[in-house]
Amino acid sequence: MVYQHAPVMLREVVEILQPKAHRKYLDGTLGGGGHAEELLERSSPDGLVLGLDWDDDAIAAAQDRLRRFSDRLITRRANFLHAKEILKEVDWDEVDGFLLDLGLSSHQIESRERGFSFHAEARLDMRMDRRQSLGAYHVVNTFPVPELERILRQYGEEAAARRIARAIDRERGQKKIETTGELAELVARVVGRRQGRIHPATRTFQALRIAVNRELENLEGLLEDGYGLLSSKGRMVVISFHSLEDRLVKEAFRKWSKSCLCPPRSPVCRCGWSQKAKLLTPKPLLPSPEEVKLNPRARSAKLRAVEKV
Repeated sequence: MVYQHAPVMLREVVEILQPKAHRKYLDGTLGGGGHAEELLERSSPDGLVLGLDWDDDAIAAAQDRLRRFSDRLITRRANFLHAKEILKEVDWDEVDGFLLDLGLSSHQIESRERGFSFHAEARLDMRMDRRQSLGAYHVVNTFPVPELERILRQYGEEAAARRIARAIDRERGQKKIETTGELAELVARVVGRRQGRIHPATRTFQALRIAVNRELENLEGLLEDGYGLLSSKGRMVVISFHSLEDRLVKEAFRKWSKSCLCPPRSPVCRCGWSQKAKLLTPKPLLPSPEEVKLNPRARSAKLRAVEKV
């Protein structure tokens, strides 16, 4: 299958990062290379892009797409959580722009063997990095019921988390739940059939994917001190696709923009904190109606950005 992924909110990303020659940019979620391609085009003739992705299919596709920029593109198969170590490896002190697009690619969703989607029958997997051992099959068939319930409730915001977890336990007591279709059918029996355009298993699949790939933990880890990767006036853009991610980004960026973290009534500042960045998006930017019409998967995107002080 050809790797397909339309870069989300490309115009907004370019307007904020303002790519220029002589600058360095980090694309922490390289995907098919759509955003990186525009950064390389606009930072010609000597701007550099470091692209990270833990999906080997994405790295291969981006390298092929961006072959004409091979002298200005560096790629690494790695999670953005390890950006600091990789910058040291390539001998970069900091970057002028940092982009994270946290969405799944169309390729990942549509590739049967990846087991991300209930739209095609496939073995449960959901690993973005196929080098790791933990997959959705293991989570569904071996995790204790309370842990399954926690995952569904916390990561999927699923109201029926307890009922689904117990139904999974009953089912796996008879036979292993092996495929995306089997799990989707089980959830549909518990929650009820489709209402509108949202499949009843959507939240369950989201929760399992987040748990398998430690998506929120990785994002939290980066946001702890990610401003340290930016040069003075360097900018970071994060595009999120569900409320859990967006909340983490919003809270981190607000923290970075504060000059003090002490309680409001504290007479003297004792926290030792200083402002790290200024907010460029007090409210998140949303995709235009025209983009959503062309790429419906962009409809839940939210973009937030900061500039290092």
